[in-house]
Amino acid sequence: MAQQLPPLPHAVSDRWTTGGRAGPDWEYVVVTCQPHESLNEVRRQLAEHAEYGKWELRRSRIYGGGMRKYWLRRRIMKVRKTL
Repeated sequence: MAQQLPPLPHAVSDRWTTGGRAGPDWEYVVVTCQPHESLNEVRRQLAEHAEYGKWELRRSRIYGGGMRKYWLRRRIMKVRKTL
């Protein structure tokens, strides 16, 4: 049974997939964190999603005013029929 992850307390603004290209297909999600949120808590949540949800950090950005955005991605597993 798959382990259910706790929801991110941050705003998950976008989620999309890539496809139709020659390379691997990826699923992306953007996590937005406000300046008042604890950096240690944000790191812990991102680490949990990386470990249990198989997400990897693609990009991070700090904006003026302290807002942070993290782009996470994971490979889409394609299952082939065996019968």
